[in-house]
Amino acid sequence: MLVERNIAVYSNCEHHFVPITGKAHIAYMSNGKVIGLSKLNRIVQYYSQRPQVQERLTMQIANEIKAALSTEDVAVVIDAHHHCVSSRGIRDMNSSTVTADYSGRFLSPDTRNEFLKHIG
Repeated sequence: MLVERNIAVYSNCEHHFVPITGKAHIAYMSNGKVIGLSKLNRIVQYYSQRPQVQERLTMQIANEIKAALSTEDVAVVIDAHHHCVSSRGIRDMNSSTVTADYSGRFLSPDTRNEFLKHIG
């Protein structure tokens, strides 16, 4: 299992056009194919460039990594602060939103928990 954690996420909420900032954590299990570590950061950056909702962003990152590595064994977790929550309406400065996408061997509780232990 390869885990790349704390990848900077900077996007904009597609509903309110204010920033979404946080960290992405990615893991994959190679089936023999690998990519450079910086490519994981580039994938996160690429999909974060456009206005987004966090749920879709998480899935897009996971799907791109699956395609690039020809494997289903991919996990992506994003923990982000939504400025639409902190600067408008409720003005909650302390909440964060966590989204996750697990596939392949990461659907197994043991494998998923191993990944979560590394990003904890």
